Amino acid sequence: MLVFRIVHKLYANTLFASGMRGRWNSAGNKVIYASETVPLALLENMVRRQGVGFNTDFKIMFLEIPDDAVIDSIAERDLEPGWRDPNDYSQCQPPGDRWFNECKALALKVPSAVMPLSYNYVINTLHPDYSRVKLIEVTDLMPDPRIDDILKKYTPTGK
Repeated sequence: MLVFRIVHKLYANTLFASGMRGRWNSAGNKVIYASETVPLALLENMVRRQGVGFNTDFKIMFLEIPDDAVIDSIAERDLEPGWRDPNDYSQCQPPGDRWFNECKALALKVPSAVMPLSYNYVINTLHPDYSRVKLIEVTDLMPDPRIDDILKKYTPTGK
């Protein structure tokens, strides 16, 4: 299965996991976030860019999760109201941390908080099958310039 990540070019040629907290992991749990499509990966990044546009420093990573890998999932219907709150990960981190610590599945399929009916994949870098996740390709990210215009509207300086 192919999944996609958009990252700064410094991290585009390696499967780097910072251990920073995210919606589905507490700080210290080294996971890699990926999306089911390139457009979803772009939207996920747009909401985190906070007014800073994209430029030639960003790349699209094509990752391959082995077809026979165990993938757990969390359904949106199993989450409490408010799970999509961009400032409160308290609903999502506990099940994500349990999945990470159990280390039974290589990846966790989770609903996107940014785009309903879309999914992201959280990859556990400590899982025994992690070495089987392959970086297939890295390409330039060249979104339509209008996307930068939209992002710049939400920065205090407009630059």
